[in-house]
Amino acid sequence: MKNSFRDRLNYKAERFLSKGGSSIFKSLLIIFIVVFIVLVSLRLLLINIFPSLNYTGDFFRDIWVTFLEMTDPGNMNQDNKAPTYLKILTILSGLTGVILLSMLIGFITTALDTMLYDFRKGRGKVIENNHTIILGWNERVVDVVRELVLANESESKASVVILSNEDKEIMDSLITKRLTDTMTTEVITTQGDYANINELKRINLESARSIIILANCSESATMDKKIASDVQSVKSILAITACQNGTNELPIITEIFTKEKRDIVSFFDDDNIIAIDSWNIMGKLLIQTSLTSGLDTVYKEILSFDGCEIYFYEDDWNNVLFSDLAYYMKDGIPLGVYSEDDGLVLRPPTDTVLKNGDSVVILAEDDSTIAYENKQYYFPDREKKIIDKRLEQNRKRILILGWHKVAEVFIEEATDYLLEDSDFDIMFDQPTDELKTTIDEITEEYSDFNIKLHDSNPLDLEKLEAFNPNTYDTIVILSQSMKEESADKIDSDTLIILLLLRKVIKESDDIHIITQVLNSENQEIITQTNVDDFIISNKLITMILAQLSEEALMKTFYDDIFSEDGSEIYVKPATLYFDTFPQNISFADAFFCAQQRDEICLGIRKGHLSRSLDDNFGIKLNPEKDMALELNENDFLIVLSEDEL
Repeated sequence: MKNSFRDRLNYKAERFLSKGGSSIFKSLLIIFIVVFIVLVSLRLLLINIFPSLNYTGDFFRDIWVTFLEMTDPGNMNQDNKAPTYLKILTILSGLTGVILLSMLIGFITTALDTMLYDFRKGRGKVIENNHTIILGWNERVVDVVRELVLANESESKASVVILSNEDKEIMDSLITKRLTDTMTTEVITTQGDYANINELKRINLESARSIIILANCSESATMDKKIASDVQSVKSILAITACQNGTNELPIITEIFTKEKRDIVSFFDDDNIIAIDSWNIMGKLLIQTSLTSGLDTVYKEILSFDGCEIYFYEDDWNNVLFSDLAYYMKDGIPLGVYSEDDGLVLRPPTDTVLKNGDSVVILAEDDSTIAYENKQYYFPDREKKIIDKRLEQNRKRILILGWHKVAEVFIEEATDYLLEDSDFDIMFDQPTDELKTTIDEITEEYSDFNIKLHDSNPLDLEKLEAFNPNTYDTIVILSQSMKEESADKIDSDTLIILLLLRKVIKESDDIHIITQVLNSENQEIITQTNVDDFIISNKLITMILAQLSEEALMKTFYDDIFSEDGSEIYVKPATLYFDTFPQNISFADAFFCAQQRDEICLGIRKGHLSRSLDDNFGIKLNPEKDMALELNENDFLIVLSEDEL
């Protein structure tokens, strides 16, 4: 059926107006001009047809009067003395003008409101270069930004752009409240779908330095939410790649919960794309911390941009031995060697010769302070010998108060470190069928260990006392609910349990208490409970995300130190090295003593300061190599070693 001219005209007008505000404005302006021309023409026509109406006698004045009457009806009084026919046209000009100008004013008001709304929602184009992009929003985003601010401290101007579905006003409010000083870094928030190509182009993704994709739910969320979060992350990676014409050139660090989705990410076969399992890392940190007190603080300093950091440093080494390299550097402790052929080798053999261009992994204060010259600065006492005593591996009794996904990794890792027949008692109030099934599966898989689930409430003092916590070597405090809870609620329960334990456990009992703290702002409160170690989960994970965004090679370092088969960091008693105290030595001497056990000394821990927050819990990493030390029986050496013994 053939469409009529009217239908085609309506269709074209509808298509034109549907293009947006500019089309509407153009339409109103055209209508106003057309109506103005028509009214002026009618006015001049009436004056020419009826010469007696020509009471003005001025052609241009008639045009001007018509314009004034259309733009302001109050100007119709200029035709008070006009003939009747002309007054009718005057009224028509005023009414038409009122209608058109009202429509135009209404449009401008609406457009202005929309523009201000977009400003508030951060819908404008982001024009930044060499910026770090954070996609998504969760409870650890502020800690990520804090680490990036510290990383950018040495730059004169830096920027972090956050794109998420969260309301911009909420994002700005939280960041302003919890991060009062961003130093040289500008934090820009904008709302939008971070798996949408147009939204990614709007934040100038092509000019970014790196990208961090956050999970949009917590680890305690349901499996459906975790899968949805993983799908969103994978879609974002695809969109990021599409924005770069199908070839990714940017470091992309993403949180992925499920192994299936991490496998999908690996299909990209791109070394720039790193998918991490946050809670797998946390489980490994928990078991390592349970073996050696103080390790939590060591990791927080190494993984943070505040304090000593890990760097990959290349230089012309002039065939120096790796075992001697530390004595040639005023700042920095070499930990290993990285090459494309062999990958990362931590604690290489002492006779390893460094070749020009080799990349050395170094713990240092800053990359600007790392320098190697063909000159030895420090000369340790090579006559100093150690007793080389080893710790005895014993059966352990571990009490887990509460439950969290991280506990599964903790038990799995613990079975690689602990002797068979060690005990794992899990205390949980009204365990769900899901938890019971999980524990049954773990018990069956690790039948050489005693793993039991007890239906009891750790928040009840009488029930906690009846459990006799004094008989355990290690107590681990986790979430008290299987449901998705806020970080503050979980931390509040943890704090109560710590206070109850302080009442139950005798001061003299040598029990290692480890707790998982989700909100880093609760750190100072937790220290008041005399807890031995606390893992600030969100903060540690954000440190890893931030460091990976700055240096992708850090992934190889994490893979090694968080693996039972690789080299790991331990805090070992000074009594394993010396038999007489006090020992008055330099740090270079301590470094040499650790080398005799095939270890690398990273620093020391003073035992009498182990509960002092102001003194960093007695831990000093990477001290000056000529620094004088007085080691006592209750002090420790922080070392990179093969095992905890």
